[in-house]
Amino acid sequence: MQHSLRQTFTILAVFVGLLTVAGCERSAEQDAAAPAGASAAKDTHEHADGSTHADHDAEPAGSVEPGHGREGEVGADEDHAHDEVALGAVMIGDMEVELAQGHGKVAAGKEGHLVVKLPYNDKGETVVRAWIGTEDRTLSVVGKGEYAPAHDDYDVHAVAPDPLPENVMWWVEIQKPDGAKVVGAAKPLVE
Repeated sequence: MQHSLRQTFTILAVFVGLLTVAGCERSAEQDAAAPAGASAAKDTHEHADGSTHADHDAEPAGSVEPGHGREGEVGADEDHAHDEVALGAVMIGDMEVELAQGHGKVAAGKEGHLVVKLPYNDKGETVVRAWIGTEDRTLSVVGKGEYAPAHDDYDVHAVAPDPLPENVMWWVEIQKPDGAKVVGAAKPLVE
């Protein structure tokens, strides 16, 4: 009996080992190329459609509708309803930050989209938050930016308060890797 128990455990161990190796589609080269601390959700393997996580870090697979790309991207249309409109450069702290608004005009109770382009590239180490409303955030939903390495910018989605305050603004908080925070604002496009 002891001999067959040993054989059973050996067979089980081999079977588990084979399943582990067969289940992984990543190569050693891909593992070596992955940045330190990268999770399985943000790895660089290639999908069946040829895209990689680096191509769409800020957007879940299948979430980009045809014609929904930024200008210059594959699939970008000149006349689709969600073009990003430049809001211009604003001073936030001692930085000149470029902002663009997407998903149309800001409306009460609706989600807005803000693209934040910092004057430096730290590969997503900065934390960017934004909200629509007033500086004190009353009735505002604060969105945390997702770094999009393909564009070297941050995409932030935030819901506007209902009703919109009289002097509604996009408020942007930038927290650098050293912990320093600065806040600034820009006038949104409003319905």
